Amino acid sequence: MGNANGAPFDDLNALQIHKWYKKFMIECPSGQLTMHEFKQFFRLRGLSVDANMYVEQMFNTFDMNKDGSIDFMEYVAALSLVLKGTVEQKLRWYFKLYDVDGNGCIDRQELLQIIMAIRAINGSTSKVSAEEYTNKVFDNIDINGDGELSLEEFVEGTKQDKALMEMLTTNLDLSHITMIIQNGRLSCSELAEVGFTLGA
Repeated sequence: MGNANGAPFDDLNALQIHKWYKKFMIECPSGQLTMHEFKQFFRLRGLSVDANMYVEQMFNTFDMNKDGSIDFMEYVAALSLVLKGTVEQKLRWYFKLYDVDGNGCIDRQELLQIIMAIRAINGSTSKVSAEEYTNKVFDNIDINGDGELSLEEFVEGTKQDKALMEMLTTNLDLSHITMIIQNGRLSCSELAEVGFTLGA
């Protein structure tokens, strides 16, 4: 279970941790959140192939020790990152999320798949196509022009490009997930209000 971004309890008070623990144990009495329970928790049913891939990749990124489940420490680490992480920590997490094959680089196809999946979940109505968005990212931050983004290219390039940073934080925001975690399960109408488009 480690956390590459620092201790998960940094900047969290005991009251927050206790509140999260109660919610976690109500949802996961076993103390382990499986992929199935993760999807149930967020009421993610009837997803498209792209959206399902994104949800599974997110789960795998939160599952830091790769044992097939998210325990309370991993849950807190994920919440801490989303709520209180620095820009660089969040960008490093995004990089890990987008590096689907885990080879240490993001290629165009990986980024395109993730963007399409996120848009499928969030119901994006952006006038910029996923392909155009992907090309903009690569045009702006693929410094050596090799068609792949290293961690350094991704983090530094995004930090230096204000327009790109805004696009990432707007289109790839996880606040709706944080809201659900903090407030517990929401009704379908409430989920719609925070950006989910869910199947039956």
